[in-house]
Amino acid sequence: MFKRNTETLKDILLRNLREQGLETPLKQKRLVEAWPGVVGPVIARYTLNTYIYNQTLYVRLSNPALRSDLSMMRGELVKKLNAVVGEQVITDIRFS
Repeated sequence: MFKRNTETLKDILLRNLREQGLETPLKQKRLVEAWPGVVGPVIARYTLNTYIYNQTLYVRLSNPALRSDLSMMRGELVKKLNAVVGEQVITDIRFS
């Protein structure tokens, strides 16, 4: 009998994403899309824009009071968002 080297489809897809340089952008997109689920619908309603640059999540909010409240929860939010993705994608959050 032949011994075959089998790979799971997940391993093949992840290897191809890594080779094409698409693994990190995919994780960043998943993290940005997780923002409303982590902060809840009330805060998500006041969120105007979110994007990642240099491992920092930038969040534009329409409510200045909410901005200061979320700034105090920055460390906890970073941990929760990275946990959703399963890897450290961001190290900081900036609110504007």
